[in-house]
Amino acid sequence: MPEPAESQPDTAAEAVDTTTQGAATPPDRLAIDPASPFFDETVLRRGVGIRFKGTVRTNIEEYCIPENWVRVQAGKAMDRKGRPLTLKLIGPVEAWFEDLGEDAPVNRL
Repeated sequence: MPEPAESQPDTAAEAVDTTTQGAATPPDRLAIDPASPFFDETVLRRGVGIRFKGTVRTNIEEYCIPENWVRVQAGKAMDRKGRPLTLKLIGPVEAWFEDLGEDAPVNRL
């Protein structure tokens, strides 16, 4: 009896998401809020570096490269549902995967 082809994984745990694992640059839009449609846990686990207006930022809640904006938390202010209030800042945005090292390809407009 011939062996089955190994093109399909047997379980869901063996399946690898090639869209985020093999990508050289992060997506054009990403959010850290799980309720957002732009939230992607696998991309966030890899670590995404953000440069906004030439400065590396670590407090970015969401970014959009084609539209040139980022969202940052507005101090300690919260909305009535307990989520942080955010400000939309406009300017050039660059993103890269931190796990690829210092020479990682950068996603920019």
